[in-house]
Amino acid sequence: MPLPHILLALLVTLIWGVNFVVIKVGLEDFPPLLFCALRFALAALPLLFLRGPLPAPLWRIVQIGVLLGVIKFGLLFVGMHLGMPAGLSSLVLQSQVFFTVLIAAVLLGERPTPRALVGLLLAAGGLLLIGLQRPLGDSLLGFALVIGAALAWACANIATKRSGASDMLRLICWVSLVPVLPLLGLSYLFEGPQAIGAALAQPSWRGIGALLYIAFLATTVGFALWSFLLRRYPASLVTPFALAVPVSGLLAGWLLLGEALDGLGWLACALVFGGLAITVLPWPLRRLRQPVASQ
Repeated sequence: MPLPHILLALLVTLIWGVNFVVIKVGLEDFPPLLFCALRFALAALPLLFLRGPLPAPLWRIVQIGVLLGVIKFGLLFVGMHLGMPAGLSSLVLQSQVFFTVLIAAVLLGERPTPRALVGLLLAAGGLLLIGLQRPLGDSLLGFALVIGAALAWACANIATKRSGASDMLRLICWVSLVPVLPLLGLSYLFEGPQAIGAALAQPSWRGIGALLYIAFLATTVGFALWSFLLRRYPASLVTPFALAVPVSGLLAGWLLLGEALDGLGWLACALVFGGLAITVLPWPLRRLRQPVASQ
C-alpha cells in the first residue's frame, strides 16, 4: 500500500477515534435511534448534487445500508445509551477486524500472510492493554450489542468490497439513504413521539455540532475513504487500520483535552502502531534478498 493511502487510512482512524466522544455528546440531546436516523439523513444530502446512475446494484446498496446503518449503528448507539463507555465501545467495535479477516478468508479466499497475522496479534495485544484500563460500564447487554455491531460492520465490509462500485462517495451517500426510514420507524416505536419531539424542539449547539460531525466527517468522508481502500486492497490489509481507532481516540484526548496517558497507555499505542507497521509497510529485508538484475 503506497504512503498516501496509508495516510488516508490513518486519517479515517483519527476521525473515527474522536467520533466516539462526539457520539456520547450527541446522545445527551438525542435518543439513540433518532440520532442515528438524523445522522444518515444528513449524510445522504449530497445526493441532491451528485448525478449519474446508481454506483452499484440496488440490492447491494440496500444490503450495505441495512448492515451498516440499521444494524451496526443501531446496536452501537443503543449499547452506548445503555451504559457502554465511549472508549470501551471504540475498542470492542474493532473486533470487526478479526470478523472481517475470517469472513474474507471463507467467502473471498483472502488468506492473510503470516506477517499480517503477526501484525494483527501484536496490535491485538495493544488493544488488550487499553481494554484492561477501561471499566465495562453498567450493562452487559450493552457490551453484547456492541459485539453484534462489530459483526454487522464486518459483513458490511465484505458487501462493500463485493459491490463493484468505483465512485465511493456516491456509494456511501446512496447507502446512507437506506437506513433513514427504518431507523425513524424504530425510533417512533421504541423511543416514542414525545422523546422525538423534545429532542427536535430544543437541541443544544453541542448536540447540533455532534450531529454534523458524525454525519459529514465520520460518515460521508470517513466511510467514503474506507470504502475506497476496501475496494482497492484486500480486506486483511485495510481492516487492521481500524485497530488504531481507539488509539487515535486516546491520543486525541491527550492532545486536545489534556487527558492523562500513562506509561502503559503509551506502550499500548506503540504495540498497535507497531502491529500496523508490520502488516502494511514494505518489508525491507525482502528487497535486500532479491537478486540484482544483470545490466
